[in-house]
Amino acid sequence: MAAGALGAKRISPAAVHTANWVRWKCQFGCDGFGSSLVCPPHTPTPDQTRRMLDEYRRAVLFEAPLRQAKRIAAALERELFLAGYYKALGLGAGPCRLCPTCAMEAGCRHAEQARPAMEAVGIDVYATARGAGFTIDVVRSHADPQHYFGLVLIE
Repeated sequence: MAAGALGAKRISPAAVHTANWVRWKCQFGCDGFGSSLVCPPHTPTPDQTRRMLDEYRRAVLFEAPLRQAKRIAAALERELFLAGYYKALGLGAGPCRLCPTCAMEAGCRHAEQARPAMEAVGIDVYATARGAGFTIDVVRSHADPQHYFGLVLIE
């Protein structure tokens, strides 16, 4: 699978679900909230995300191994950009782990690799992944399988 993805499906950007509650879950449930430029409140709102999604015609939703969604998203985005798809844009999963502490005011030290999580921009990953036919369930224990997803938008 491309760039290490476990599976991938072509979807319409219209099939990507956005919701205001998603960023609230980041704020009230994720210890990464506010810790980097790719986490809320520094990321676009769900309304901004929806408007941006509507500017694209195609997308690839992919499943990734643990902590690999952002790396895969950035790699696919670059590959597509170099192939002439200049609007390619990738989104990953989870908080940024590229630096021990985000540079914030100085700007991102790894802008070529840093990508926000889909959740950070208000994408309901569960609804989007399930709508595309992927399996994703609430993880109730460490023994439960975990599923991580990324998205690359393509014109």
